[in-house]
Amino acid sequence: MKTIAALQAGVTAAAPFDGEPTDAELDAIDREMPLILADVDLLDAQIMTIDRTPTELDERRIRRARRRVLAVRRDLTNTRTAGAVA
Repeated sequence: MKTIAALQAGVTAAAPFDGEPTDAELDAIDREMPLILADVDLLDAQIMTIDRTPTELDERRIRRARRRVLAVRRDLTNTRTAGAVA
């Protein structure tokens, strides 16, 4: 069997990767943290009803979590749009 290997080094030199996020990436995570937390709450509410029939309380919890996700997405979108216009 013949081995296939790269005969040349990479064409473009990549910056050394130190495994840590950049400041810009950390800022983006901080901006999106409310959405991440709202998504986690929605998943928690959905996971609780996987193996059983949802009760009225479960349905309300899921509906409330969905509304929160949508509200946070709306707020993030409006913030980005307002920043682009200004």
